[in-house]
Amino acid sequence: MAKVGMNLGDFSGLASDYASYRPGYAASVVSLVYALLGKAPSQVDVADVGAGTGIWTRMLAAHLPHSIVAIEPNDAMREQGVLTSTETAIQWQKGSGTATGLSDASVNLVTMASSFHWVDFEAGCREFQRILRPGGRFVAAWNPRLIEANPLLVEIESEISRLKPGINRVSSGRSGVTNGLTERLWATTGFDDVIYCEGRHTVEQTPAEYLGAWRSVNDLQVQLGPDLFQRYLAFIEEKIATLASIPTTYLTRAWAARRI
Repeated sequence: MAKVGMNLGDFSGLASDYASYRPGYAASVVSLVYALLGKAPSQVDVADVGAGTGIWTRMLAAHLPHSIVAIEPNDAMREQGVLTSTETAIQWQKGSGTATGLSDASVNLVTMASSFHWVDFEAGCREFQRILRPGGRFVAAWNPRLIEANPLLVEIESEISRLKPGINRVSSGRSGVTNGLTERLWATTGFDDVIYCEGRHTVEQTPAEYLGAWRSVNDLQVQLGPDLFQRYLAFIEEKIATLASIPTTYLTRAWAARRI
Protein backbone atom coordinates (compact mmCIF):
# COMPACT_ATOMS: atom_id res chain seq x y z
CA MET A 1 0.00 0.00 0.00
CA ALA A 2 1.31 3.45 -0.92
CA LYS A 3 1.74 5.85 1.99
CA VAL A 4 -0.45 8.96 2.13
CA GLY A 5 0.95 12.38 3.03
CA MET A 6 4.61 11.30 2.90
CA ASN A 7 7.32 13.97 2.84
CA LEU A 8 10.47 13.80 0.77
CA GLY A 9 13.25 12.23 2.83
CA ASP A 10 10.95 11.08 5.66
CA PHE A 11 11.21 7.30 6.04
CA SER A 12 9.05 7.08 9.17
CA GLY A 13 6.34 5.00 7.52
CA LEU A 14 8.82 2.91 5.54
CA ALA A 15 11.10 1.65 8.30
CA SER A 16 9.64 -1.84 8.56
CA ASP A 17 9.80 -2.49 4.80
CA TYR A 18 13.27 -0.95 4.69
CA ALA A 19 14.57 -3.24 7.43
CA SER A 20 12.87 -6.33 6.02
CA TYR A 21 13.47 -6.04 2.29
CA ARG A 22 16.43 -3.82 1.43
CA PRO A 23 19.39 -6.03 0.42
CA GLY A 24 22.94 -5.81 1.68
CA TYR A 25 25.88 -4.28 -0.16
CA ALA A 26 28.74 -6.03 -1.97
CA ALA A 27 30.94 -7.55 0.74
CA SER A 28 34.08 -6.89 -1.32
CA VAL A 29 33.47 -3.13 -1.16
CA VAL A 30 33.17 -3.22 2.63
CA SER A 31 36.48 -5.09 2.83
CA LEU A 32 38.13 -2.56 0.52
CA VAL A 33 36.93 0.34 2.66
CA TYR A 34 38.79 -1.09 5.65
CA ALA A 35 41.86 -1.88 3.54
CA LEU A 36 42.13 1.78 2.49
CA LEU A 37 42.73 2.76 6.12
CA GLY A 38 45.98 0.78 6.27
CA LYS A 39 45.33 -0.65 9.71
CA ALA A 40 43.54 -3.63 11.22
CA PRO A 41 39.78 -3.16 11.79
CA SER A 42 40.42 -3.71 15.51
CA GLN A 43 42.25 -0.35 15.48
CA VAL A 44 39.46 1.52 13.69
CA ASP A 45 36.72 3.64 15.26
CA VAL A 46 33.74 3.89 12.91
CA ALA A 47 30.79 6.24 12.58
CA ASP A 48 28.04 5.28 10.14
CA VAL A 49 25.94 8.39 9.58
CA GLY A 50 22.42 8.26 8.17
CA ALA A 51 22.56 4.60 9.12
CA GLY A 52 18.87 3.96 8.50
CA THR A 53 18.05 0.49 9.81
CA GLY A 54 21.71 -0.54 9.93
CA ILE A 55 22.10 -2.69 6.80
CA TRP A 56 25.54 -1.28 5.91
CA THR A 57 26.39 -0.69 9.58
CA ARG A 58 26.09 -4.39 10.41
CA MET A 59 28.37 -5.26 7.49
CA LEU A 60 30.97 -2.86 8.89
CA ALA A 61 30.46 -4.28 12.40
CA ALA A 62 31.10 -7.82 11.13
CA HIS A 63 34.76 -6.86 10.67
CA LEU A 64 34.99 -6.21 14.44
CA PRO A 65 36.22 -2.61 14.54
CA HIS A 66 37.45 -1.10 17.80
CA SER A 67 34.15 0.78 18.08
CA ILE A 68 31.18 1.54 15.85
CA VAL A 69 28.39 4.05 16.26
CA ALA A 70 25.30 4.31 14.05
CA ILE A 71 23.85 7.80 13.74
CA GLU A 72 20.31 8.17 12.40
CA PRO A 73 17.95 11.16 12.65
CA ASN A 74 14.69 9.30 12.01
CA ASP A 75 13.24 7.69 15.15
CA ALA A 76 11.40 4.86 13.36
CA MET A 77 14.43 3.90 11.27
CA ARG A 78 16.72 4.04 14.31
CA GLU A 79 14.32 1.88 16.33
CA GLN A 80 14.37 -0.77 13.59
CA GLY A 81 18.15 -0.57 13.55
CA VAL A 82 18.38 -1.15 17.29
CA LEU A 83 16.03 -4.14 17.04
CA THR A 84 18.01 -5.76 14.24
CA SER A 85 21.46 -5.10 15.74
CA THR A 86 21.11 -6.57 19.22
CA GLU A 87 23.83 -9.17 18.63
CA THR A 88 26.39 -6.61 17.47
CA ALA A 89 28.58 -4.01 19.18
CA ILE A 90 26.85 -1.15 17.35
CA GLN A 91 25.93 1.83 19.51
CA TRP A 92 22.97 3.83 18.24
CA GLN A 93 22.35 7.54 18.71
CA LYS A 94 20.29 10.32 17.19
CA GLY A 95 22.10 12.76 14.91
CA SER A 96 22.46 13.86 11.32
CA GLY A 97 25.00 14.32 8.57
CA THR A 98 25.53 17.93 9.56
CA ALA A 99 25.30 17.45 13.34
CA THR A 100 26.56 14.02 14.34
CA GLY A 101 27.02 14.82 18.03
CA LEU A 102 30.47 13.21 17.99
CA SER A 103 33.66 14.74 19.37
CA ASP A 104 36.38 16.30 17.24
CA ALA A 105 38.86 13.82 15.71
CA SER A 106 37.07 10.88 17.32
CA VAL A 107 36.87 8.36 14.44
CA ASN A 108 39.00 6.88 11.66
CA LEU A 109 36.11 6.11 9.33
CA VAL A 110 32.89 7.98 8.56
CA THR A 111 30.44 6.41 6.15
CA MET A 112 27.11 7.28 4.62
CA ALA A 113 25.38 4.44 2.76
CA SER A 114 22.45 5.36 0.51
CA SER A 115 22.01 8.58 2.45
CA PHE A 116 24.59 11.22 1.43
CA HIS A 117 22.17 12.61 -1.19
CA TRP A 118 19.93 13.81 1.66
CA VAL A 119 22.72 15.95 3.20
CA ASP A 120 23.95 19.41 2.24
CA PHE A 121 27.28 18.59 0.59
CA GLU A 122 29.44 21.38 2.02
CA ALA A 123 27.97 21.25 5.54
CA GLY A 124 28.27 17.45 5.61
CA CYS A 125 31.90 17.50 4.49
CA ARG A 126 32.76 20.06 7.16
CA GLU A 127 31.17 17.89 9.85
CA PHE A 128 32.91 14.73 8.66
CA GLN A 129 36.29 16.47 8.55
CA ARG A 130 35.68 17.71 12.09
CA ILE A 131 35.09 14.23 13.53
CA LEU A 132 37.71 12.43 11.41
CA ARG A 133 41.28 11.94 12.56
CA PRO A 134 44.01 12.92 10.07
CA GLY A 135 44.44 10.10 7.56
CA GLY A 136 40.92 8.83 8.21
CA ARG A 137 38.37 8.32 5.47
CA PHE A 138 34.93 9.55 4.53
CA VAL A 139 33.06 7.00 2.40
CA ALA A 140 29.82 7.61 0.53
CA ALA A 141 28.20 4.45 -0.86
CA TRP A 142 25.06 3.50 -2.76
CA ASN A 143 23.55 0.18 -3.80
CA PRO A 144 21.36 0.68 -6.90
CA ARG A 145 19.90 -2.09 -8.99
CA LEU A 146 21.89 -2.88 -12.13
CA ILE A 147 18.72 -3.30 -14.17
CA GLU A 148 20.63 -3.92 -17.41
CA ALA A 149 21.45 -7.40 -16.09
CA ASN A 150 17.78 -8.43 -16.32
CA PRO A 151 15.47 -7.24 -19.18
CA LEU A 152 12.44 -7.65 -16.90
CA LEU A 153 13.85 -5.06 -14.51
CA VAL A 154 14.42 -2.64 -17.40
CA GLU A 155 10.77 -3.00 -18.35
CA ILE A 156 9.61 -2.51 -14.77
CA GLU A 157 11.65 0.65 -14.21
CA SER A 158 10.65 2.08 -17.60
CA GLU A 159 7.06 2.13 -16.34
CA ILE A 160 8.02 4.93 -13.92
CA SER A 161 8.64 7.39 -16.76
CA ARG A 162 5.49 6.25 -18.53
CA LEU A 163 3.43 6.99 -15.42
CA LYS A 164 5.11 10.37 -14.88
CA PRO A 165 7.20 11.66 -17.80
CA GLY A 166 10.20 13.76 -16.78
CA ILE A 167 10.32 12.45 -13.21
CA ASN A 168 13.56 13.46 -11.50
CA ARG A 169 14.70 10.90 -8.94
CA VAL A 170 16.58 12.29 -5.92
CA SER A 171 19.24 9.61 -6.30
CA SER A 172 19.22 6.05 -7.47
CA GLY A 173 22.94 5.74 -6.81
CA ARG A 174 23.50 6.25 -10.54
CA SER A 175 22.24 9.81 -10.79
CA GLY A 176 21.96 13.01 -8.79
CA VAL A 177 24.78 13.58 -6.32
CA THR A 178 26.84 10.71 -7.75
CA ASN A 179 27.30 12.59 -11.03
CA GLY A 180 30.65 14.34 -10.69
CA LEU A 181 31.13 13.25 -7.08
CA THR A 182 34.77 12.27 -7.62
CA GLU A 183 35.75 15.74 -8.83
CA ARG A 184 33.62 17.46 -6.21
CA LEU A 185 35.37 15.59 -3.40
CA TRP A 186 38.79 16.30 -4.92
CA ALA A 187 37.87 20.00 -4.98
CA THR A 188 36.88 20.00 -1.29
CA THR A 189 39.51 21.55 0.96
CA GLY A 190 40.58 19.08 3.63
CA PHE A 191 40.20 15.94 1.49
CA ASP A 192 42.63 14.24 -0.88
CA ASP A 193 43.25 10.78 -2.35
CA VAL A 194 39.70 10.30 -3.61
CA ILE A 195 39.12 6.72 -4.71
CA TYR A 196 36.10 5.22 -6.49
CA CYS A 197 35.24 1.53 -6.49
CA GLU A 198 32.27 -0.67 -7.30
CA GLY A 199 31.21 -4.28 -6.82
CA ARG A 200 28.29 -6.35 -8.09
CA HIS A 201 26.24 -8.97 -6.33
CA THR A 202 23.05 -10.77 -7.34
CA VAL A 203 20.21 -11.45 -4.92
CA GLU A 204 17.42 -13.95 -5.59
CA GLN A 205 14.36 -12.09 -4.31
CA THR A 206 10.92 -13.59 -3.85
CA PRO A 207 8.05 -11.55 -5.32
CA ALA A 208 7.22 -10.38 -1.78
CA GLU A 209 10.82 -9.29 -1.17
CA TYR A 210 11.05 -7.52 -4.51
CA LEU A 211 7.82 -5.61 -3.89
CA GLY A 212 8.87 -4.87 -0.32
CA ALA A 213 12.07 -3.23 -1.56
CA TRP A 214 10.03 -0.95 -3.82
CA ARG A 215 7.70 -0.06 -0.97
CA SER A 216 10.71 1.23 0.99
CA VAL A 217 11.58 3.86 -1.65
CA ASN A 218 10.75 7.35 -0.41
CA ASP A 219 11.36 9.76 -3.28
CA LEU A 220 9.40 7.68 -5.81
CA GLN A 221 6.33 7.50 -3.58
CA VAL A 222 6.44 11.25 -2.95
CA GLN A 223 6.88 12.16 -6.61
CA LEU A 224 4.30 9.74 -7.99
CA GLY A 225 1.81 10.26 -5.20
CA PRO A 226 -0.28 7.50 -3.59
CA ASP A 227 -2.50 6.72 -6.59
CA LEU A 228 0.22 6.48 -9.23
CA PHE A 229 2.53 4.62 -6.87
CA GLN A 230 -0.21 2.06 -6.20
CA ARG A 231 -0.65 1.66 -9.96
CA TYR A 232 3.09 1.11 -10.24
CA LEU A 233 3.05 -1.60 -7.57
CA ALA A 234 0.11 -3.27 -9.35
CA PHE A 235 2.10 -3.20 -12.61
CA ILE A 236 5.06 -4.87 -10.88
CA GLU A 237 2.82 -7.51 -9.29
CA GLU A 238 1.41 -8.42 -12.69
CA LYS A 239 4.86 -8.72 -14.24
CA ILE A 240 6.25 -11.00 -11.52
CA ALA A 241 3.09 -12.95 -10.68
CA THR A 242 4.27 -16.23 -12.24
CA LEU A 243 7.86 -16.06 -10.99
CA ALA A 244 9.20 -17.98 -8.02
CA SER A 245 12.07 -15.50 -7.67
CA ILE A 246 13.53 -12.43 -9.33
CA PRO A 247 17.33 -12.38 -9.79
CA THR A 248 18.28 -8.79 -8.99
CA THR A 249 21.83 -7.59 -9.53
CA TYR A 250 22.95 -4.71 -7.31
CA LEU A 251 25.84 -2.37 -8.04
CA THR A 252 27.54 -1.19 -4.87
CA ARG A 253 29.29 2.11 -5.66
CA ALA A 254 31.59 3.81 -3.16
CA TRP A 255 33.67 6.98 -3.03
CA ALA A 256 36.40 7.27 -0.38
CA ALA A 257 38.15 10.55 0.44
CA ARG A 258 41.08 10.86 2.86
CA ARG A 259 41.11 13.48 5.61
CA ILE A 260 44.28 15.53 5.27
